[in-house]
Amino acid sequence: VFYRKYRPQTIEELDNLALRELLYAFLGRNKIPQAFLFTGPKGLGKTSTARIVAKVINCEEKKKSIDPCDKCSQCISITNGTNLDILEIDGASNRGIDEIRDLREKVRLSPVSAQKKVYIIDEVHMLTTEAFNALLKTLEEPPNHVVFILCTTEEHKVPATIISRCMHIGFPLASDQDLIHSFKRIVKGEKLNVEDGV
Repeated sequence: VFYRKYRPQTIEELDNLALRELLYAFLGRNKIPQAFLFTGPKGLGKTSTARIVAKVINCEEKKKSIDPCDKCSQCISITNGTNLDILEIDGASNRGIDEIRDLREKVRLSPVSAQKKVYIIDEVHMLTTEAFNALLKTLEEPPNHVVFILCTTEEHKVPATIISRCMHIGFPLASDQDLIHSFKRIVKGEKLNVEDGV
């Protein structure tokens, strides 16, 4: 399936130009935000982008470029979903206060091998009020070795107190230019001969 085979693995491969520029700006600073909030409709690449951010933060070979090398052990293990320090949590299945309390306890532990632990919480709007309150305490004083990336399709269900503690990045619907960028990546990868007009 093309959407899986050609899922972006670096910032440069992201199809949305505005998003690429925004990420380069934020991740090129000396101090990376400790909490991000990615919002927008389903299928725009919020979780894929969260994994790319995790790579940018932990890449072992990054020198001049902000983009991850996608070849070191950290990048490869993040791509494969086997990195012990990159934890993806489904907010719909782990929505209660007990799960967030458990997360708060584990957040204190240092990374196993990565520079920073990255918690990606998908569908964060599904958390209960009590769970949000527990998460808020962690976001207020996160350990230096932790970065949170919260993803949601329903921004209006996320409390303002959580939003205010995150670097908020909205994912717009794909433009014609974004779609062409995506198709060109597939055409190149599949070694097809397709004219621009097509």
